[in-house]
Amino acid sequence: MPPIACPIFEPIRGSIVILLNRSMKALYIALGLGAIYFIFQSFVASNSVKTEKQKYRTVLKDDVLEIRYYPAATMATVYSSATNYKSVASSGFGKLARFIFGGNKENESIAMTAPVRMNMSEKGAEMSFVMPTKYNESNLPKPNDESIHIHQSAPQYVAVVSFGGYANDEKIKTHKEKLLQILSERNIKVTGDYTFLGYNAPYQMIARTNEVAIPIEWKE
Repeated sequence: MPPIACPIFEPIRGSIVILLNRSMKALYIALGLGAIYFIFQSFVASNSVKTEKQKYRTVLKDDVLEIRYYPAATMATVYSSATNYKSVASSGFGKLARFIFGGNKENESIAMTAPVRMNMSEKGAEMSFVMPTKYNESNLPKPNDESIHIHQSAPQYVAVVSFGGYANDEKIKTHKEKLLQILSERNIKVTGDYTFLGYNAPYQMIARTNEVAIPIEWKE
């Protein structure tokens, strides 16, 4: 005997089918967007790995810190009266980015390197881009913005701790204090203010690397 159709439930069944179809479409769209996002982030992370890094030599490394020797490097630096991470980043990054993207006397594009360096203290702050190793003070294009200072950094030993995710004032302070405590326990003399080192573009959301570095007295 064939099933008896119930006209009362026909509209309900039709609505359920429509909802299921829409849900499946939304799921496919979400999966597609997720795949695109994953591919994009993987591409960004891969490019970050390929970016030229400031040269240094590891002197000591254990499970809590790393001691490095940094030779002199050519820097482009802007100064700021800001005293917190967000303000220093927003005021300095744009100026330096315009400089390397052609805002110089030669209209030359200069490759981005890592890390972006930020020195912060109660007296003020500075942000620096490390210039690619092919440049020095004599062959680097002069910036159009006169507030950008081109100079050679002094060689130094630093102690470094790393952390992931997005940086903020609280995280930087926590890791700075952690590093200072370790140096105090090991009787390692601190010789200056800390520097924050950021290695990733703002739109990179995975595999982020941040460091806090403190200059120290060290003998090999």
